[in-house]
Amino acid sequence: MFVGLLSLSALFINAVQDPQTNENFEKKLINDYNVYALQMPEQLDFAGEALPLNDPDIYERMDRELLVNTYWQSNGLLLFKRAHKYFPIIEPILKKHNIPDDFKYLAVIESGLTNAVSPAGAKGFWQIMPTTGKEYGLEVNDNVDERYHLEKATEVACEYLKKSKQDFGSWTLAAAAYNAGNYGVTKQLDRQKVTDYYDLLLGEETGRYIFRIVALKEILNNPLKYGFNFREKDLYSDIPTYTVKVDTAVTDFADFAKGFGINYKVLKIHNPWLRESFLNNKSRKLYEIKIPEKGYYN
Repeated sequence: MFVGLLSLSALFINAVQDPQTNENFEKKLINDYNVYALQMPEQLDFAGEALPLNDPDIYERMDRELLVNTYWQSNGLLLFKRAHKYFPIIEPILKKHNIPDDFKYLAVIESGLTNAVSPAGAKGFWQIMPTTGKEYGLEVNDNVDERYHLEKATEVACEYLKKSKQDFGSWTLAAAAYNAGNYGVTKQLDRQKVTDYYDLLLGEETGRYIFRIVALKEILNNPLKYGFNFREKDLYSDIPTYTVKVDTAVTDFADFAKGFGINYKVLKIHNPWLRESFLNNKSRKLYEIKIPEKGYYN
């Protein structure tokens, strides 16, 4: 579909030296790269709730997100790679809480399946604010920040979403409220005198939110349809770990890591919720630290 970097450089050099080659080069680029309009699927849904694609506004907003995410190829490929690694961790937790599986795509648009940090202070895969994390039982401080603990953060996201579903009666509105807050969504529903997300006029971020989720769901479930080509071995995989329980302070995680045959970097990769090079633990709380199985880093 595209000219490789080395061959492209060679073609460029020849093009500078030979006008005839330059013409051929331009023709080759025109012939080798094409951008196509996408065919809108006849039906799309989020958590079993259908999008009203017969509404021209909804159609155009959905078309935009499909186009943007299809032709942002580098990001798309990274999402396929990361989803292979992290969806198997997220999916059973959603299922345990009876949260529709589609909500794993909410984590995709929130963070790109990385431990992202927002300007507002939201952190982790699920972009949880510090007050929300503490409200739902996460430890959040300079020493330990469990918003970076994927399993625990997913549990909190599930509890938050269940409350929103109870308040709104709709998974679509619950998802929108994850972005704008329950109060923010309620305020707009009341002010605009409607009951459905797709009838609301919202700011750009929340207005695009559900469409971005559905676009990533559609693309990640249909890679070839949207031009993404990869092999199983191209995708990322989770590294098997075992758990070490710690109920004391740890003065130096570099030394701690060496005791298990790994280095400080590897320890932090698997335990990003440990925010400093030591663990205070004055309360003698029991922590579970993941250690990778042997043979993956050495």
